[in-house]
Amino acid sequence: MLSKKTRYAIMALSRLAQEYGCGPVLISRISEQERIPKRFLENILQELRRSGYVDSKLGKTGGYFLVKDPQEINLLEITRLFEGSVGMLYCISEQNYQPCEFCREESLCSIRTAFGKIRDYAIQELKSTTLKNIIPQ
Repeated sequence: MLSKKTRYAIMALSRLAQEYGCGPVLISRISEQERIPKRFLENILQELRRSGYVDSKLGKTGGYFLVKDPQEINLLEITRLFEGSVGMLYCISEQNYQPCEFCREESLCSIRTAFGKIRDYAIQELKSTTLKNIIPQ
């Protein structure tokens, strides 16, 4: 399950992708249009700014904007930024691996094998899906 933080980050980035090239977008506008609590959104956008996905401009015409083209930002990057890993089990996690507490021999575990395939499929789909792909038409 995606955390609310990850979901809100994707929603905010999708909104910024819709406005890409049109100038900064006010945080209050993103908050209102996407129904994201403003304080929570501020923290998310700051994290996205530190990670190089968005930037901000101060002043009357200020707000947030994407630094990269929406076609260059995929959902795998964003998911990993906020979730850390795509794997549903620690024994298949690409970043947070921990030995399985239930298996004597991981290489023989059919559950691990099945969830490894699911992880690989999810990674491929997230990697091939960009912000541009999720902008409502």
